[in-house]
Amino acid sequence: MLSSQLGVWQSLDRLGYENGFTIAKKAEELNYDTFWYPESAVSESMVIGAALLHRLERMNVGSSIANIYARDPAAAGNGVRTLNEISGGRFTLGLGVSHAPMVQGTRGHVYEKPLAAMRMYLEAIYAIQHKLEKSTSLPIMLGALGPKMLELSGELAQGALPYNVTPDHTILARQKIGPDRRLVVEQKVALVSEPSEGRRLARMELNRYMTLPNYRNNWLRIGYNEDDVSGNGSDRFMDGMVAWGSVEQIKSRIQQHLDAGADQVAIQPIMDHSEIDKGNIEPIIHALEVLAP
Repeated sequence: MLSSQLGVWQSLDRLGYENGFTIAKKAEELNYDTFWYPESAVSESMVIGAALLHRLERMNVGSSIANIYARDPAAAGNGVRTLNEISGGRFTLGLGVSHAPMVQGTRGHVYEKPLAAMRMYLEAIYAIQHKLEKSTSLPIMLGALGPKMLELSGELAQGALPYNVTPDHTILARQKIGPDRRLVVEQKVALVSEPSEGRRLARMELNRYMTLPNYRNNWLRIGYNEDDVSGNGSDRFMDGMVAWGSVEQIKSRIQQHLDAGADQVAIQPIMDHSEIDKGNIEPIIHALEVLAP
């Protein structure tokens, strides 16, 4: 694998910002291409992007994803443009519609129809940049899952950033966004050999996602059934979402995504939440070292 084909996905909130920056620096030393990070209810995406770009000398940085309900189109467009002007073009703005409970419950906004909301948001970004006499060729990608949002990624963005997906979904994503758009997929990994431990970690990690309709609907579209994605989830589902096993087995899953049409796979090493609470980043560092390009 080329270095450009591997990125890292990591939440800075969970381990603490300084630990997150340490992980990012290690990823840069190991020649990973891009450090991708999410936006949560307790962090601000542009601030984290700026902090990462300041600490990293050459590694690319990308939001995966920034919530469109967290800032208006003018702020998003100005943010991605400014961060690239000050970093030598190292920032990608990944945008997403998030989920209704987070938008209406946490942020207090009305959750609009996702496709229409994203189209209107993107068109507003480009119109504002044009009015400001700035370039509308901005490195923006979409956190797309369904066919229509993937098609929009190919039409109005530079590509797609699917999360919680399988290589089968990667095939669909490439078909929908077209051959010339960028496709970066996230893949959870666990360096454990016992199936019971791999599935335990997978259930611990996926539990919070399994109640969210956007993810559930996508899993049903790509071949899982209600039994797979309900309750504790089936072993088949856990094995599909998390690549566990030997280094060779995990690298094989990464290669499946690349063969299916991904330009880059952003690996997310997962670990026991009790270790996260302790701020223990050694398992993540180890995973990055043995899976490095």
